[in-house]
Amino acid sequence: MPNYLTPEGEEKLKAELADLKGPRREDLAQRLRSAIQMGDLSENADYHKAKEDQGFLEGRIQEIEAILRNSVLIENKGSDTVLIGSHVTIQEEGFDPEEYFIVGPTEADPRNGRISHESPIGVALLNKKVGQIAEAETPGGKIKFKIIKVE
Repeated sequence: MPNYLTPEGEEKLKAELADLKGPRREDLAQRLRSAIQMGDLSENADYHKAKEDQGFLEGRIQEIEAILRNSVLIENKGSDTVLIGSHVTIQEEGFDPEEYFIVGPTEADPRNGRISHESPIGVALLNKKVGQIAEAETPGGKIKFKIIKVE
């Protein structure tokens, strides 16, 4: 299954990967060398912590590489239909309008208005146009909202 990324999201992941493979990996290698020089590794907490951190670092590197290898770049070309990459303004009856950016799950950050196309609201919005009513089944119950604007 592809990972949908915005150009900004792709750059952010590439920058994180470069940091992990460069300075962070080198710092960790230095910590391991220092811990090994202290002697008896069986009771060396610094060594065990560094090895644990190394496992997390290498796991994150593999995760980012897999995401980038299977990524599809989102480039919204100004459609009037809600697609991955669309900026959408919706309004639930009795509430103020809300703006969302439809992204892939890797970049989802609902608190900052970035929702996954796989989320209940994202699924309800896909392929809808301005003026249409969408209905989503959320953990808080069923909600209906009108699509005000699509960019």
